[in-house]
Amino acid sequence: MIRVHQVKLPIPHSEEQFRKKLAQTLRVPEGQIQKYEIRKQSLDARKKPQLFYSYTVDVSVPKEAQVLKRLKESVAGKAPEKRYQFPESGTEMLRHRPVIVGCGPAGLFCGYMLALHGYRPILIERGAPVEERMKDVEMFWQTGYLDPDSNVQFGEGGAGTFSDGKLNTLVKDPDGRGAEVLRIFAEHGAPEDICYVNKPHIGTDILTKVVRNMREFILKHGGDVFFHTQMTDIDINRGQVCGIMVKHLPEGKDSYIETEVLILAPGHSARDTFFRLYERGVAMEPKSFAVGVRAEHPQKMINMAQYGDQPEEIQQYLGAAAYKVTANLENGRGVYSFCMCPGGYVVNASSEEGMLAVNGMSYRDRAGENANSAIVVTVSPEDYGAEDALAGIRFQRELERRAYEAGKGKIPVERLEDFLSKTKTPQEVAENLVHPQMKGEYCVADVRGILPEFIGDAIAEGMNTFGQKIRGFDHPDTLLSGVESRTSSPVRIPRDADMQHQIRGLFPCGEGAGYAGGITSAAIDGLKIAEMIAARFQKWM
Repeated sequence: MIRVHQVKLPIPHSEEQFRKKLAQTLRVPEGQIQKYEIRKQSLDARKKPQLFYSYTVDVSVPKEAQVLKRLKESVAGKAPEKRYQFPESGTEMLRHRPVIVGCGPAGLFCGYMLALHGYRPILIERGAPVEERMKDVEMFWQTGYLDPDSNVQFGEGGAGTFSDGKLNTLVKDPDGRGAEVLRIFAEHGAPEDICYVNKPHIGTDILTKVVRNMREFILKHGGDVFFHTQMTDIDINRGQVCGIMVKHLPEGKDSYIETEVLILAPGHSARDTFFRLYERGVAMEPKSFAVGVRAEHPQKMINMAQYGDQPEEIQQYLGAAAYKVTANLENGRGVYSFCMCPGGYVVNASSEEGMLAVNGMSYRDRAGENANSAIVVTVSPEDYGAEDALAGIRFQRELERRAYEAGKGKIPVERLEDFLSKTKTPQEVAENLVHPQMKGEYCVADVRGILPEFIGDAIAEGMNTFGQKIRGFDHPDTLLSGVESRTSSPVRIPRDADMQHQIRGLFPCGEGAGYAGGITSAAIDGLKIAEMIAARFQKWM
């Protein structure tokens, strides 16, 4: 096949227009277009309000070599044939089935691939299956009753289940793992367009169904998934994993699972697990992460800034606009947007009593009134005083306690004007230009007072700078809520070239272990671990 680059078409366009454009680009009769497959679709808004879709397309035509000879390399080239390949099984015999701790993207995809290829993994998850988890989370948002083991952070699908379901990643992917992750998502119920749109997203409402379907696939292929089951200890003998102790919630019954292959994929909020591992002598190290607030703006304002003034018939094809903003400050720090949710909601994402964290979430249609994103500042171990590997967790907890106290258990919200002036008595937001779009109760509070001075000052300077890039971004009525503290894991569990910890048989995996930052990168890491295990061991018979 021939890969054609930068095929530009108006918004909207028909399939007939698409085929005609391909034929013109390749300089062949339209009837010679045998088949085509869209590899990438992006929006070209450089000349807004005049907008275009730009496509990369693989096309099959007769005499492809001759066609390519008359085209510039910038226009088209031979389509790469490389596809994702799972390794052949190794020769070492497994004495016990592999065990995966955590059913977020890393654990789920690792389990999926191992099950598919005959390794019959055992997955344990402290939280609930996604259907039950949805009810627990909705109950929390409505009543404030928090289940510490089934919430926005814990449960099947991981923390990313209650997000925008963004699937773009900055991870370099020469082996096709990212494309394989998207293919598997689509095969289990995600929209097909995630395989080619430039910034794919699923949405919480669709992602929950996809996660359930993937679990059923694992079970069908010989795996087991145990919910309400928390790892409480690791059995280590002479530097080798021998098994794990688990507690079955909520009754608290303990049991032991033998294994010499333990994939540790607990997610970035498994703080009690990290403390227990540290006590058991599992080496880990502190790492940088980001802290800040959620900013809400009217989605129509963001659409105007990103698309220009568009008629309704065009806007319906474009959907809610996204943005990404960054700034380097005079003091050398950076402030930037993170996990932007077009047409979304700010959600109470707490997982511990007496503490409060926020996140952003969108449904598939992104039809909410507001856009929101985290506006965050990177904090290093030097910033939070890393006297040991767990100092970052203590720092997060302190900020979340302050947020809980500021809002008296509700999400604390503050207008940007009050945040900038450092007022201790913020104005009410009922008549505000921006109306809070939140899951969970909220109240007006001193959000800036939650943050260390260097973070608050950086966000204030950053918001003013972003107002020069996106008109209205620094509007006085912009809403800020806090605290955004769970951007990534505050620890890293080291692993070597064969993906194992110095404790042999222990495979740190995904975002919680410090090797990913989002749904797709975590899933890719899960694939890498599965590949390493399969290349070493025989299938489970």
